[in-house]
Amino acid sequence: MVASDIDTEPMHEHVVVKRGTRSGLPIVVAVHSTALGQAIGGCRIAHYPHWRDGFTDALRLSAAMSDKCALAGLPNGGGKTVVALPPDATPDAAARRALLHDVGDVIAGLAGAYATGPDVGTGPDDMLTIAERTPHAFCRPVDAGGSGDSSEHTAVGVLAALRALCTERFGSADLSARSFAVLGLGRVGGHVLRMLADAGATLVAGDIDETRRALADAAGAAWAGPQDCLTADVDVLVPAALGGLLTARSVPTLRCAAIAGPANNQLDAPATAGLLSRHGVLWAPDVVVSAGGIIHATAVELHHETAAQAAARVHGIADTLAGILRTARATGSTPAEAARSRARQRLRRPPPR
Repeated sequence: MVASDIDTEPMHEHVVVKRGTRSGLPIVVAVHSTALGQAIGGCRIAHYPHWRDGFTDALRLSAAMSDKCALAGLPNGGGKTVVALPPDATPDAAARRALLHDVGDVIAGLAGAYATGPDVGTGPDDMLTIAERTPHAFCRPVDAGGSGDSSEHTAVGVLAALRALCTERFGSADLSARSFAVLGLGRVGGHVLRMLADAGATLVAGDIDETRRALADAAGAAWAGPQDCLTADVDVLVPAALGGLLTARSVPTLRCAAIAGPANNQLDAPATAGLLSRHGVLWAPDVVVSAGGIIHATAVELHHETAAQAAARVHGIADTLAGILRTARATGSTPAEAARSRARQRLRRPPPR
């Protein structure tokens, strides 16, 4: 089934929904745009109430990837792979390998229009398995010629963004003078917490997984439950878990002055950006803040840049965000509107030959 057969967002160039021949599971690959080059985006393997929820997720996430790539200055468009696991099913090792081969076959059928990397539920080793069926997989392990785990590079980009945000909101990039609440201590959130601790920041940390409290203790952070972390009285909230936490209900309860974090799709709806602004909370668009991992991986693996060039691109997130925040302030718009306008301008501009 392709995009012409189903009701999809008109902006998407191509959407494939296929039941894996080995796994029997529904695999969705959404290619939002190739205007700037090959579409890229993670492979998400997650539980959904119904496969159509995974389909909706793929459309939303692939569109966000187009904006992320455009704002990062990458010669790539946005895409996404989503495998919708039934709520009560978790594949064993053999079934998972079969599923990843199914994913590789679907991507191979797109003839290079799209390449995938890790996302929720996948990692570098999974990309190596997908690469057995298609060359269009990145963030493979370093010992296999890839760029490896992208989480640390994502965290480096988050720190760059936090410095730009603090400069705009508080007049200084000095993180040691500020307090932060890091919500979500997974691979990226854990790195962010440690980096903020090294910078001398005052910290609160929270996660639904109580075993991650050891990470907070090691960083000298006060521990809080997820809800208390979300509403902590701090300068900056750093969302580092799954998205959708900023809603019409949660925004009025916030006690932070600014928000920037690596969680994707933090807003439950576009209108929430305006609500944050009306409550005096400066929000850094997640498509900018979270781009460090994809910037580094594509620079190294897809575009064969040096480590120094890749690092410079990641640190460039600070300049990108600073420009967006200045534009929003000058035009009286929200950062979300300023970011989307800039992304649309680049997507309309043909790539250099």
